[in-house]
Amino acid sequence: MHEHEHCSCHECACCEREEEAEVSVFEIVGSIFFFVVGILLDKVFPAPVAAIAASYGLSIILAGWRVSVSGFHALRKLRLDETTLMTIAVIAAFCLGQYFEAAMVAILFQLGEKLEDKAVDNSRKNIEQLADLRPDTARRLVNGMEESVSAESIAVGDTILVYPFERVPLDGTVLSGSSALDSSALTGESTPLDVTPGSEVLSGMMNEQSPLTIKVTNDFHNSAASRIIEMVESASARKGNAEKLISRFAAVYTPIVIIMAVLLIVIPPLLGLGEFRVWLYRALVFLVASCPCALVISVPLGFYAGIGAESKNGVLVKGGKFLEALSKTNAVVFDKTGTLTSGKLSVSNVTLLGNMSREELMQYAASAEQFSTHPAGKAVLAAAGETELFSAEKAEETPGHGVTAVINGKQILCGRKDLLENNGVNLSGEKPASIYIAVDGTLQGSIELSDIPRPDAPEGIQKLRSQNIKRIVMLTGDNEESAAAAAEKCGITEFHAGLLPGDKVSILEKIRHESGSTVFVGDGINDAPVLAASDCGVAMGLGTDAAIEASDVVLTLDKPSKLAPAIRLARRAMGVIRFNIGFALVVKALVLVMAALGYSPMWLAVFADVGVCILSVINATRILTFHNK
Repeated sequence: MHEHEHCSCHECACCEREEEAEVSVFEIVGSIFFFVVGILLDKVFPAPVAAIAASYGLSIILAGWRVSVSGFHALRKLRLDETTLMTIAVIAAFCLGQYFEAAMVAILFQLGEKLEDKAVDNSRKNIEQLADLRPDTARRLVNGMEESVSAESIAVGDTILVYPFERVPLDGTVLSGSSALDSSALTGESTPLDVTPGSEVLSGMMNEQSPLTIKVTNDFHNSAASRIIEMVESASARKGNAEKLISRFAAVYTPIVIIMAVLLIVIPPLLGLGEFRVWLYRALVFLVASCPCALVISVPLGFYAGIGAESKNGVLVKGGKFLEALSKTNAVVFDKTGTLTSGKLSVSNVTLLGNMSREELMQYAASAEQFSTHPAGKAVLAAAGETELFSAEKAEETPGHGVTAVINGKQILCGRKDLLENNGVNLSGEKPASIYIAVDGTLQGSIELSDIPRPDAPEGIQKLRSQNIKRIVMLTGDNEESAAAAAEKCGITEFHAGLLPGDKVSILEKIRHESGSTVFVGDGINDAPVLAASDCGVAMGLGTDAAIEASDVVLTLDKPSKLAPAIRLARRAMGVIRFNIGFALVVKALVLVMAALGYSPMWLAVFADVGVCILSVINATRILTFHNK
């Protein structure tokens, strides 16, 4: 696949030349040789004009035949691009007797295309290195016997063996063995990850110490490495606003330039401002200088390079428009549980408010929560330990509220304050708690849950402030007391507690209205409505399909501190892209005016096209070297 496939312009010649072979060394050397011979025949050893024209002509043919073929193909399809302009300019200049200029245009364009292709190829190779993350084979264990098979043939539930200095081929859970894994290729994190039996590992990680036996949890196509490769390769299909603007610009720009060049040929001679031949040459210079190649190649490449740079640093961006949205961040809204905190709730206090014992209260609560997927329910189950659970009938979970069930013929309510009050339980005068338990309409007790902030959460918030993020907010469904404690530990001054998913969307929209472009960071599972409502939804981790599907950006490590560097890198990438746009437009505008007035020689017009394009491409590929620190 050629790099220009990602420009998506459909108007520039780079797309037309996809199928052509690369310029050979013979063509480059031959065109330069005959060009030098032409100079010698013209300036040093005076020769007949025919000989001079023949030498320059051979140089033009070797240097420009590929471009001319593309130009005629484009013209045949009623599409005018830079190869059409260049072909017209070279042929017309040669016919006007400007042999030196015609040959120089052809050679410079040829060399420029070669250098440009090399620069873009290098950037694509850097991104294609991602494919090395995914081993094609795996060591499957069957009845204790090891066999090397295709990684695609491994099914979920199979057991594989990974030796030291091998990459993990598929996601899984460690069954036996302890080792340190290098996850830098996936996450950008240089610190080795220590794993023991029960630890989750992702495909693409490098085993650095001891053999590991792993139970596969995701097949080849759904593994972490495959997701990363697929996301990076498909990201260019989602254009940013600047990229869309350039595509629309290129579609109308070339026909306008052609019309202006024709007017430049016709009108001045009719007004008696000079000879037709003079204005024809100026129009040809005008056409050469006007080619929009620098914009239609370097801008999409800049987005592609930005996405590649983010991916190398453990941040997966799903498209150019999301890279652009990330760079414009004015406010960041965090979900609390599982994002700023570990998400592993634990029971910190149990209060008895009825005639039940602590053990009996926890037994009923755990029995009601045994089928819940909410972290609060899992915390209650964990606190109940080995307690035997009752069979629950008519169990029904109301997201964000709690669970109702019939246990031993008794109606059990286990959840938030509003769940119990809506079912006729009086909680007036009771202290705030995470969970209340009522049996047959009578309040029996409450459970307080606590959640530990992630170790890097305070650092992540501080980094965001250093990026001049105007507003940082935390949203949570927890009670006011728990939310205030978590916010204080993380260094957040604005938070909203006791929220349902719909409430979070309303508050986020209000923040967007007040502060501008807003990023929401959540776990990507329970926060899909808020992720969709934000300008850019960011999910933590690669663990679930829901996280990948619901978000625009994925932080491959569960670390809030990775967000600020990702925003910084996006801003730097967009800065390079905007500079390229401004640089190309300013240079072209100057040269076009000079060409129309007769002050621009042909070589300067070539620089305005090929030279600016090369410089812009090189500048865009520089984005790949940016580090997300």
